[in-house]
Parts: sequence; structure tokens; C-alpha cells
Amino acid sequence: MRTRIASTVLAAALTPLALTLSAPAAHAAPAAAPYDFNGDGRTDLAIGAPGATVAGQAKAGAVSVVYGSSSGPKSSTRTLLTQNTAGMPGTAEVDDAFGSALASADLNTDGYADLLVGTPGEDGSDSNDGTVTIVWGSPTGLSGARTLFSFFSTDYDRYGQTLAAGDFDNDGAPDVAVGSTGPITLSLVAGPITKTGAHNGGSGSGKDRWSTSYGITHLSSGNVTGDGHPRVIMHGRSAGTDDAVTALADMEISNYTDWLQNLPAGYVSAVADIDRDGYADIAVGNDRETSADPAGALGGKVTVVYGGPDGRDTTRAPLVLTQDTAGVPGAAEKGDRFGSGISLGDINGDGCADLAIGTAGENSSAGAVTVLYGSASGLTTKGATSYTQNTAGVLGASEAGDRFGERVTLTDHTGDHRADLSVSAPGENAGDGAVWSLRATATGPTTSGSTSFGPSTTGVSTAGTPGYGTALNS
Repeated sequence: MRTRIASTVLAAALTPLALTLSAPAAHAAPAAAPYDFNGDGRTDLAIGAPGATVAGQAKAGAVSVVYGSSSGPKSSTRTLLTQNTAGMPGTAEVDDAFGSALASADLNTDGYADLLVGTPGEDGSDSNDGTVTIVWGSPTGLSGARTLFSFFSTDYDRYGQTLAAGDFDNDGAPDVAVGSTGPITLSLVAGPITKTGAHNGGSGSGKDRWSTSYGITHLSSGNVTGDGHPRVIMHGRSAGTDDAVTALADMEISNYTDWLQNLPAGYVSAVADIDRDGYADIAVGNDRETSADPAGALGGKVTVVYGGPDGRDTTRAPLVLTQDTAGVPGAAEKGDRFGSGISLGDINGDGCADLAIGTAGENSSAGAVTVLYGSASGLTTKGATSYTQNTAGVLGASEAGDRFGERVTLTDHTGDHRADLSVSAPGENAGDGAVWSLRATATGPTTSGSTSFGPSTTGVSTAGTPGYGTALNS
């Protein structure tokens, strides 16, 4: 393992942008929920299009933010972000891939969630150094930005290829975890993070088990131990084999990679309390075949690990799901990619988190999404449902290569305390991409009144292959 700690005595002020607004005093308002950028109690939808062309620069990348409303994400109220947006640091350049990763937290605790955007292709001290941009929430939505501090520019590449936010060091202020490649694969930037202040230190670490060429490829987080302090789920590839590696880390411990708990191997995950016992549970998606990853399965699989006071609850066997599991719609077939996207949220308002699973390879990569429901005894397949673009009420039509379900998110866009289902298909229309949103009801997502929109609706160029929906709210 290699661990380096950055002390606060090395702090250097970040340069504020001309567009930066004056902020209320820290802790002047209750912290906003993630992705509620205008503080109206509804979750907004952030959509990454890292392949978007900006001012003629191919794959510079863009992010559309569509604000929530009583009827769901409302594409007429939106913010378009690129590195050429006034007040944004940097400049849109070829292969920057702005919008490859997204995360959110109320970093300056002013009552408005802020947006973190990863740009792993940004050139800095070397090629593909990577950078992360913070865009600040406000009563009118996102406005003003600054660059997130990075400690070890010569020791990593693709900084910002994955992101998570939360109070990981348990000091009362939100922090940011950043995945990258190279000797330093995971960085913790300590909060509080404000619009104009200096940084507050942090740490960076790597470990021999992780392939440095892939680094940390996905991050998620949640209150797994029930103590109010979020833990981080880290995904990468094993050094030497490139097989998936997944672990649970407590980043309050400075050399946290010495205290990893192994989890079922996969490439994406989501965290929330499925059985309402006060401990967040972890759903891990592995969409690869066993020929590509020994931890995979025919058509892909999802494994649910239940949380407990010490992290994973070792007294409960993990629940393994495939499309051959009794009650799960469909059948496991080679290339289905069941588990390509994962999200947990309470769709029906019963207090138990439900699970949305993307199957982006289904039917020649037309794609599908499966919804399963939580209960006091855990996740159940009773009443499981599946959605495609051919489902009545879902706009469009299933076509080979759409990859409907590449990313899914369960978040409350309407403010009714139920999680709506949003789904992306980055391959729609030959790589333009598109997003769908289905309203939540007491009996599950409904296709009645569902909405769909693509890049041109929110101002993103369709030149090249923007891959609209490559990233969604995490």
C-alpha cells in the first residue's frame, strides 16, 4: 500500500471565479439534500454527456441539469454546463470528457446542493491529468464554480473519473472522494469546501491490489453501519488479472485502505436501507460474463449485501440475483448485462428502499430496466416489473444498440417523497443518447405521463456521439 497524507499547512487558496456569488455564513441553513440545487425540496436531474462536441471541440463534454417540478424533471427549466460556460474554470478542449462523473452534496452548507463534475481527460501537468469542478447551488439553480483541489498531480491521471460526496472523515463537514488512475488511485478532499476559502487538507492512497491502469472506477457511499457516518464503496480491477474488485472503506481512518472489507466483486453499486433496520444495504452490479470475469454470471448479476453495525452483516447471506432468479422478469442470456446500472430509492413510500437494475445488453443491446421492492425482511422479487422502450406508455421504440438502462437513478423529482425512476440510453439515435423519467406511485413506477428528452432539447450538440446519459445522479 502507498499512502500519503496532505497536511492543512500546505493549503493554498483556490482561485475564485468572476461569477462566484457571495455565500451565506457556513451552517446558516439546514444542508440541502444532494442534487436539490435550488432548495425547493425536489431532486434535480444531472445528465452527463462526456462525448459532446463544444465549440467544435470533439468529446469536450457537457452536463445538462433539468430541474424537478410537480410533474417530474422539466426540460424547459434547465442549465447547460460546459467548460466554456461563463464563470466555469478551464476551456472546452478535445477529449476533456467533462461530465464523465457526477456527484452532489451541500458542500458549503448554505441550504443548496452543489454539483461536482469530473473531467478525467483534462490536461494539466501531464496528459489526461484530470480535474473536478464544483458548481454552486443557489435559489435560482446552479451558478458560479471553482476547481476542486487536487494534491498529487504527478501521481495520478484521470482525476475525477468517479466521484462521491459526504462526511467521510466524520468531522461534521462534507468531503469529496475522487477516483483516478496511477499510484494514487483514491483521494479524499476534506471539507468544509467554500466558494473562496483555502482547502482543508486531505489524503491520497493506493494499494497493490488495485490495477493502477484502471484505478478506482466507481464510488458509492451510505450509512452502512447506522452511526450517521457514511462509508465508501470502492470499485476497481485486480492488479494482474483485471477482474473486478469491490471493497468497503471507512475513510475516517487516515490509512483507510488497511481496513477494507471485501464485498462481492462488481463494477457499480448503490447504497440505501432496503429492510428499514437503520443500516444501509449495498447492491453491487456485475454485468460481465464469467468468461470475462470469474465473479460475473451468465447475462450478469446483482448481489445485495445487508449492512450492520460493523459494516457488512456477516450473519446474513448475500442475495444473488440474475434474470434466472424466480420472480425476476426475463431470462439470463449471454450479453444481457443485467446490473449495468444500479440505483436504490423508496419508490412506493413504504420506508424501504427499492432496487432498479439496468440490463443494457438485453435484446441486442436495446436494453431494459427491472424494478424489485424492499421489505422488512429484505429485497423481494414479489411484484417485480420490467420496462423497455416497447412498454406501453414509454416513449420511443426499442432498437438494437440503444442501451436503455445503461444508467438508472431513483430520486424524488416531484417532492412527493417517492423516488421516481429515471433511465438513460446513451446509444439512442446512433450515440446521441436520451433520458426517460417515470413517476413514482404507491404501487411502483407508472408509464402514464412519462417523459423523455435527448441532448438537443437541453442544448447539447448532437455532433459526433455525445453519449447523453453516460452519467446520471449517483
